[in-house]
Amino acid sequence: MATDTLKSTSSADGATGGLRRLLLDNGALTALIVLVVAMSALSGDFLTTDNLLNVGVQAAVTAILAFGVTFVIVSAGIDLSVGSVAALSATVLAWSATSHGVPVFIAVLLAVVTGIAAGLVNGFLIAYGKLPPFIATLAMLSVARGLSLVISEGSPIAFPDSVSHLGDTLGGWLPVPVLVMVVMGLLAAFVLGRTYIGRSMYAIGGNEEAARLSGLRVKKQKLAIYAMSGVFAAVAGVVLAARLSSAQPQAADGYELDAIAAVVIGGASLAGGTGKASGTLIGALILAVLRNGLNLLNVSAFWQQVVIGVVIALAVLLDTLRRKAGATPVTGASQGGKGRQAATYGLAAVVTVAIVGATSFLHNGSSSTANPKVGLSLSTLNNPFFVQIRSGAQAEAEKLGVDLTVTDAQNDASQQANQLQNFTSSSLGAIIVNPVDSDAASNSVKAADKAKIPVIAVDRGVNKASVDALVASDNVAGGELAAKTIGEKLGGKGKIVILQGQAGTSAARERAEGFAQGLKAYPGIQVVAQQPADFDRTKGLDVMSNLLQAHPDVQGVIAANDEMALGAIKALGSKAGKSVSVVGFDGTPDGLNAVKDGTLYASVAQQPSQLGKIAVDNALKALEGKKVEETIKVPVKVVTKENVAGFTG
Repeated sequence: MATDTLKSTSSADGATGGLRRLLLDNGALTALIVLVVAMSALSGDFLTTDNLLNVGVQAAVTAILAFGVTFVIVSAGIDLSVGSVAALSATVLAWSATSHGVPVFIAVLLAVVTGIAAGLVNGFLIAYGKLPPFIATLAMLSVARGLSLVISEGSPIAFPDSVSHLGDTLGGWLPVPVLVMVVMGLLAAFVLGRTYIGRSMYAIGGNEEAARLSGLRVKKQKLAIYAMSGVFAAVAGVVLAARLSSAQPQAADGYELDAIAAVVIGGASLAGGTGKASGTLIGALILAVLRNGLNLLNVSAFWQQVVIGVVIALAVLLDTLRRKAGATPVTGASQGGKGRQAATYGLAAVVTVAIVGATSFLHNGSSSTANPKVGLSLSTLNNPFFVQIRSGAQAEAEKLGVDLTVTDAQNDASQQANQLQNFTSSSLGAIIVNPVDSDAASNSVKAADKAKIPVIAVDRGVNKASVDALVASDNVAGGELAAKTIGEKLGGKGKIVILQGQAGTSAARERAEGFAQGLKAYPGIQVVAQQPADFDRTKGLDVMSNLLQAHPDVQGVIAANDEMALGAIKALGSKAGKSVSVVGFDGTPDGLNAVKDGTLYASVAQQPSQLGKIAVDNALKALEGKKVEETIKVPVKVVTKENVAGFTG
């Protein structure tokens, strides 16, 4: 009897321990399954073919970057430069193929060589210069981004049509970025599991000194490892630019953090020695599913960042628990347990399909809301102007009984492309888009047009795509008004500086064009400096403070938005409104208060709340099949201290 009890207890402990070990060894896969099931239960739009393909496309660039970063992390390094290298490689391709007539095949090779060169520089600084990987790659992050801006002169460069097909689909349904992701994933798995350099990565990451004493040429191996990371970054940059139909100098900003997160979530240890390509792919899919699902559930982009940060922290915690529990190391070099691993993935797929199939019944037969659904994708919500557009749109939507879903692209054209894809694949009736960049939004708008979804552009137009209506103020005309205002205030003579917007954005280019055109009428006005301050108040303060050191006798400032103007006022101190006149743009509440106080001479006000209101009105008209005007111009108005009291926005 005692013997039977002992056996039974041992058996139970063994089963519990086996399950615990299975979950620890496959934590990322378990998390992905839970996420898919949860999103399927919470949103009826998640489990559709179009949306699942969207998830694959949205994971592709991060996954390709992350495969390259996997090599680095397995060898106990870090690469913070991959996002900037991706942007630089794409810029080199577009610049050489379009501006200099280089054959596309050669241009693609130049892009790859650019990635290799950046990786070799990283590797040389780390292996031979003895720089910490964090410092070396942080420096390359800045250098590569700067070179991308220098080559492109801060503006997007159209991609050759032959390369843009990388952003298309095969057979009208299978996205090419997903195929590229799979190919690069298989290549990464082969390198890690079947090659000498792959085994060297694990050896160096496990114990670099032991690897060196065993005869490994550690320095040369590090050169190769970082060069391969550069190759994967270059491929990711080309795929991203193909999706956007243009090389954006600010593309992939911050993607290095997503790539590192995908590798860590996938089971690799930042201490080195562990990691595999399949885990990295799962990590990238987790991030994509999270963002896609949270968008469909209309969760704020700010909270999305919180959620993803929590997921990363939990992934690192799981890695710590796994190592303490003595879980099987996650490596691609080990040949044992391949059959068991395949069986685990197969079982996971069967369980997921079964549970998801069951949860889909939750949405079958459910009555959809009678209210029309509209999606609003804003370029950013870190700027009061766009917050006012949202406020105007939300107020009008509530008044008209419209369910409005608002997303924040955070000035990232690729993130906005993902959001627009999510809108298209969900049950929204109409889409309102405030493009980060007019060229980059074109492919996503074309997809919405193909799906017969009305699209209204607000504040900025969409190039090379058809929208039902454009609700906007004229940025060029507004820029001319700003130049005229400062010219008249200074009596046609004086020295001024111009604070430009974020390089590569449509608004920055158009307003700068308007400034230049307007100043032609005032030959006595000398522009002593033009510098970007990225539409940001803090950067406006810093840039203006620096410019005052070189030009203390400046008499006027034109800023491409009120936020930068307010930063300039802070830098000017007592000079603002007295010896130096500042003109802003947008007519935000803070800007208008500064006009009342006399520190801001004028603001070219666009009435952003009206833009949001009119956009919702026209989206509803288009959704109901009513005729809408192709262009609805909301007039701009120069607001000064004399007329600010009567200005309502």
